Amino acid sequence: MYNGIINIYKEAGYTSHDVVAKLRGILGQKKIGHTGTLDPEAVGVLPVCLGKGTKVCELLTDKDKVYETVMRLGVVTDTQDMTGNILRESPVCVNRNEIEEVIQSFKGEYAQIPPMYSALKINGKKLYELAREGKTVERQPRIVHIFELDILDIDPEGAHVHMRVHCSKGTYIRTLCHDIGEKLGCGAAMETLMRVRVAGFEINQALTLAQVEKLVGEGNVEQAIWPIDSIFPMWPMGRTDAQADRLLYNGNMLLRENVRFEDGLEPKKGGKYRIYDSHGKFCAIYVYNDRSKTFKNEKMFV
Repeated sequence: MYNGIINIYKEAGYTSHDVVAKLRGILGQKKIGHTGTLDPEAVGVLPVCLGKGTKVCELLTDKDKVYETVMRLGVVTDTQDMTGNILRESPVCVNRNEIEEVIQSFKGEYAQIPPMYSALKINGKKLYELAREGKTVERQPRIVHIFELDILDIDPEGAHVHMRVHCSKGTYIRTLCHDIGEKLGCGAAMETLMRVRVAGFEINQALTLAQVEKLVGEGNVEQAIWPIDSIFPMWPMGRTDAQADRLLYNGNMLLRENVRFEDGLEPKKGGKYRIYDSHGKFCAIYVYNDRSKTFKNEKMFV
């Protein structure tokens, strides 16, 4: 069984679940999970967790993300992108400076109302299922954070705006486009979407399903699988001594004297640490308790 994370380039026409289903066939294993959905027509980075790597799915879902999108001004649709039904069309009577000023006003935190065409559930039913039934329900706004919002290009007529968005988890880019359009007064919808980064996974390293299948056929697929511990570079690594290996394997508490750090590092109160056994095998994430001088297990990977 393969264990780790593989950086998939999701192509248009596939759902995130489609990608997982196809990878199960390509890799010949069932234990696979994705790290956050992309709309079928969207493309780009989709980290997929394999085997024991599925334990980090939720951690990667929580990471901030970077997208490139083309926003079309002067049109409003029921899905907030160009796959939906057009509800309204308006002339674009705003200049470049006005477009730039409004777009930049969305940087920072803002309250975003999730779209009806989304997988969020209300009373056990997905919003898009209700939307397809012609129903609209009240949705509570959620605070999202737009860290960076850069305009890459605006066409001469001002009808299409190419943007790069660095945002927190849970941000709907098509809703961001819709909200920008409403503030401009002409309406807007998302025309294209490409996810270019999730945590440390970049689009220039992503593999299509066909490329993964080729690597499997050549016997080289493991070179494309990121080890589980590679997504925790921000947390220092420590090693147990030989007599504490069994405690580590069982997820037991570890004493400070059982864990060695390089360069004389001293663990900090509440700090998280990648813990490896005495042979250098990554096993778990532990949190340090300064008062008791112990490490407590947070997540096991063995």
